Amino acid sequence: MAAPLMSLVWTDHVTGRQGFLVVDRLVRGVASGGLRMRPGCTLEEVTGLARGMTMKEALHYNPAGRYVPLGGAKGGIDCDPQDPGSYALLVRYLRAMRPYIESFWTTGEDLGLTQDLVDRAAAEAGLVSSVQAVYPLLDDETAARRRLADAFEVEVDGIGLDELAGGCGVAESALTALDRAGVPYAGTRVAVQGLGTMGGATARFLARAGLTVVAVADVKGTIANPAGLDVEALLRARDAYGTVDRAVLRPGDLELPGDAWLAADAEVLVPAAVSYAIDAANEHLVTARWIVEAANMPVLPEAEERLAARGVTVLPDVVVNSGTNAWWWWTLFGDIGPDADEAFAHTRRSMRALVELMLDRADGDGTTPRAAAHALVTDRLPVIAERFGWYR
Repeated sequence: MAAPLMSLVWTDHVTGRQGFLVVDRLVRGVASGGLRMRPGCTLEEVTGLARGMTMKEALHYNPAGRYVPLGGAKGGIDCDPQDPGSYALLVRYLRAMRPYIESFWTTGEDLGLTQDLVDRAAAEAGLVSSVQAVYPLLDDETAARRRLADAFEVEVDGIGLDELAGGCGVAESALTALDRAGVPYAGTRVAVQGLGTMGGATARFLARAGLTVVAVADVKGTIANPAGLDVEALLRARDAYGTVDRAVLRPGDLELPGDAWLAADAEVLVPAAVSYAIDAANEHLVTARWIVEAANMPVLPEAEERLAARGVTVLPDVVVNSGTNAWWWWTLFGDIGPDADEAFAHTRRSMRALVELMLDRADGDGTTPRAAAHALVTDRLPVIAERFGWYR
């Protein structure tokens, strides 16, 4: 794939902090990709994420669906989201990016930001919506916007549908791998890094499917229990950043160092927090059979090569966590309505079919799931370009 269409570095005139926007591709004149905020965010990181978004959009292409793919993009801000000045910085960034958001970049929550916060800051920056660039592609803009707004109002047991959709997709990816291997859900242990939007929802779906969540990590450390954690209690006790109030821990729940989740005695690891979490220096700690990438780019290439050599399967982020982005567009374009059961059923069908296709391709080619996902994208991009056109 060629270099990104556009790379932009922004320097805040107040704090000197930097923000980034990378547009990898435009399809039908629009690109999709969230906005993250974290200390140490770099242009290189955002470039990789933007390329990943192009892949996610292509992988969910369904000629029979109303939603047809967009290009890939990503935004990033180098700042701790808990910094007192982070919200004002977000507003200034969005104000600077306003011409791009109005014209061709649709964005939303990502690491360090919630959709509510993005929406509030976007309004303060003078934007109609963080996804307004896609409106001209809709058949009925009013109905579509109402449908998406209604979907964001849906909650299931205290958690919003917008948060649960992505976790449903991650969990279904893991369950598909277990089913293919003939591994029963009962007795299968899971460790999750991050109990925020993606990690928390994934933990809920896996626990409700019958798996045992034995470890979860947040910024304070790892909470572990070999007999299984009370996932719902932990979810109720987290703050807006996914940090769990330790007052809810039960006898038998252990407080361990932050990286203890990596070496947990579990069959499935779900890195669902930061990028670059598993590298060549720590991959030897992994004893799990599967790593399911709920976060973006959590396993570095050298680590993945070593893991594959010793029989650990990495299910890649471009497939595993693509359900969040797809759910937005399935809802907005009208493939599904603002209903939790319909959203979960559609997500499960789509993710299972995609993971099966990827793993079949990996088996047939004798390669890794990530290489198979890239091969599927390579097959689909020319079809998308021919039908819809894009700008390189």
